[in-house]
Amino acid sequence: MKVRMGIAPAATESADRFAGTVDRAEALGIDSLWLSEVVFGPSVEPFVGMGYALSRTTRMKVGTGVAILPGRHPVLVAKQLASLSALAPGRVLPAFGLHPARPEEKSVFPIAGSSRGAVFDESLELLRLLLRQERVTFRGRFHSVEDAGVGPLPAKPLDIWLGGSGPVALRRVGRLADGWLASFLTPQEAGAGRKAIQDHAAEAGREIEPDHYGISLAVALGSIPDELAAAIRRRRPDADPADLVPVGWQACRDRIERYIAAGITKFVVRPAGRTPETEHFMEEFARELMPMEN
Repeated sequence: MKVRMGIAPAATESADRFAGTVDRAEALGIDSLWLSEVVFGPSVEPFVGMGYALSRTTRMKVGTGVAILPGRHPVLVAKQLASLSALAPGRVLPAFGLHPARPEEKSVFPIAGSSRGAVFDESLELLRLLLRQERVTFRGRFHSVEDAGVGPLPAKPLDIWLGGSGPVALRRVGRLADGWLASFLTPQEAGAGRKAIQDHAAEAGREIEPDHYGISLAVALGSIPDELAAAIRRRRPDADPADLVPVGWQACRDRIERYIAAGITKFVVRPAGRTPETEHFMEEFARELMPMEN
């Protein structure tokens, strides 16, 4: 299975530094760049950032890690992805989630009077159809289209990955997705999630490629920032932040080896907390982690 290492900028990195990050990542030969959905902050919006980064590069892949789908119209998302794929074939990596990482941003993706999970499922279904069929007629509870198409389709259908790690999320990945990008899980938990997804896929008569299981991994180059530790405790009150955030590159390599042993082969590495020297972080990433690729 192919082991690949991607990188995500710090959520605090402002848009005026984004061009330098993209150029340096491409120059270092980094496999992929992933853009988080952080609305209330200085970072680049993920779809805008994807288009900009793809236009400045010729090799590097660019993904969303993860963007929120419920609250966006799936036809418009399909149009964006089809356009990006036509402009940069083989380099667009969409990954979607149900809820924003920051609870206060949930109102930015409104779902009026409906189950967010049900809207997510239907949106995924329609999105996949639009990216695989020239013309689509679809009548659902929340979205309907008649003989709709979003333009030339990708020569190879885009793989759509999902985040999430709860039982419902794992079932959704197995039934509807092409890959899994988890976060804040131990290697043991990630391996168990992978097994659950495989079981749900088999129940649905599907199969997810064995190397389409990944994790977004924050690495601390000093101590774990208090802000991140507090966020982890809110999300995972049962977990020790030290079990989820390696401190230092050696600890990161050791943790990645354990993930690989559990069947996780795609990694999105990001700095834990505020990292003003993004270029230095990327250079260390290239030196310390890229040799683990195969």
